[in-house]
Amino acid sequence: MEEQDVNEKEKVNENSSQEIKNEDNKPNEEKQDPEVQKIQEDLENTTDRLKRLMAEFDNFKKRNAKEREMLYSSVLIDVVSKLLPVLDNLEKAASAETEDTNYKQGIDLVLKQYVDVLTSFGVTQIESVGKTFDPELHEAISMIQDENLGAKEIKEEFRKGYKLGDKVIRHSMVIVNQ
Repeated sequence: MEEQDVNEKEKVNENSSQEIKNEDNKPNEEKQDPEVQKIQEDLENTTDRLKRLMAEFDNFKKRNAKEREMLYSSVLIDVVSKLLPVLDNLEKAASAETEDTNYKQGIDLVLKQYVDVLTSFGVTQIESVGKTFDPELHEAISMIQDENLGAKEIKEEFRKGYKLGDKVIRHSMVIVNQ
């Protein structure tokens, strides 16, 4: 009987110690859960803000690069448009007849250097003669009737046009067949 009593007491002690453990764990979990949840929420909020800031900064960098490129392009177009009359005059000087070959060679070298500099900046000449008239690239100064040419085909170029990438710096002045 004593053994039964001892066994029963041990069982009661085990049960009560388990209850105490469970009770100890529950309050600790309940105390930790709100703290852990708060820390997790703070972490999630901080991570979300960080992701948003990173996305905002990335958008800022892209926008800034695009604005810088547009500004560079705009300034380059302004400068080149001011220099194109000089190019026109160099081309006229190169096509003028002269007996002085050294003078002619000098003008040709300066003209080639000038064109090379413009090309290095991405400036290209708009092709006109033999092409179909495009009002976005060409400016018609005269219309003619020529049966040998197709409709709206450009017969002659009066002044060369130039563009930078897709942007027209100066339209070509052309004579167009009707």
